Amino acid sequence: MTYDVAAVRAQVPALAAGIAHFDGPGGTQTPLAVIEAIADALARPLSNRGSAVAGERNADEIVVESRRAVADLLGADTSGIVFGRSATQLAYDFARTLAKTWRSGDEVVVTRLDHDSNIRPWVQAAEQVGAVVRWADFDPETGELTPDDVRAVLSERTRLVAVTAASNLIGTRPAIAEISAAAHEAGALCYVDGVHHAAHTAVDVEALGADFFACSPYKFLGPHHGVVAGRPEVLADLRPDKLLPSTNAIPERFEFGTLPYELLAGTRAAVDFLAGLGQAAGSRRDRLVSAFAAIEEHEDGLRTRIEKGLADLPGVTIHSRAAERTPTLLLTFADRSTTDAYHYLAERGVHAPSGSFYALEASRRLGLGDTGGLRIGLTPYNDEDDVERLLVALTDFLR
Repeated sequence: MTYDVAAVRAQVPALAAGIAHFDGPGGTQTPLAVIEAIADALARPLSNRGSAVAGERNADEIVVESRRAVADLLGADTSGIVFGRSATQLAYDFARTLAKTWRSGDEVVVTRLDHDSNIRPWVQAAEQVGAVVRWADFDPETGELTPDDVRAVLSERTRLVAVTAASNLIGTRPAIAEISAAAHEAGALCYVDGVHHAAHTAVDVEALGADFFACSPYKFLGPHHGVVAGRPEVLADLRPDKLLPSTNAIPERFEFGTLPYELLAGTRAAVDFLAGLGQAAGSRRDRLVSAFAAIEEHEDGLRTRIEKGLADLPGVTIHSRAAERTPTLLLTFADRSTTDAYHYLAERGVHAPSGSFYALEASRRLGLGDTGGLRIGLTPYNDEDDVERLLVALTDFLR
């Protein structure tokens, strides 16, 4: 499959600064089409949603079209697309709302593999109502979190399973469809953190069986805000705290205050940009599936090149080992600090940050404490030159 990375790079203005970016898991650089969409939304009349004047109509069109774009991206129902400030904020919002349905002695399952934004909101909500938190562990040697690991902590009292679709620390991609099915068999809902997952592969929320699927557009070339794709029939049964005059319609009942219209316009543009990276014709959804197949092939090829280069370097441990994973590598060094490596690379125009990246439980389970490691994350705009610069800089650092 042909993938023109040079053409992609030419449309990302920030790359002109000459930095080799391996910080995609923390947020991607922005294509010109997204920047222009945000500017255009702000340059035209813009008001609260309505139909009487141009500003109202523009706002309404942005929201409607952005929901359609995200629904196409995720294979989800448009009426279940909820926008918020961030995936973390949305997790807290839904945790508070779902906790209203829990009773003392009910159980909530979280995993050691997850980002803290898909752990702490559930733990804190459970504590407030007297629910029990049960932890699904992963194997630190393989990086794998299996459906059996989750089944081991399910019971007839389980009300929610919160699980990542891809670890932002080591890239592990659990078998979400099987985990969701196990949660449903136990009578529980499944809340999936897809923030890292949605940046690297075509998502099909229906096939995954997720009741809620969270993602963040700034991880896939868009602006900074959060999204949850919820099952409309599940959302219909939930009653969030909200202002009295605000609508009770779905999905708007879960969106508090005025939406960031300009950012939603940017998100629609990001989805359209991604759809243009494939070779398929047809619907936007078809083009997105084709595009992500090309992106995956491109990113996995670069990841393999990095892994081969790292194998020749002394004292390097790669903690990303799962069979199914995103192009994300976490490294530590036998006798060198990963923070020192981060700064050394940065001085040479290579951005690969060091830390635990809010995946504290996973970092601790790997024996890395709160320090974590050096994370190398690939994006659609990385190329062979980036990889070569990374490997040369790491070689020089370790020498």
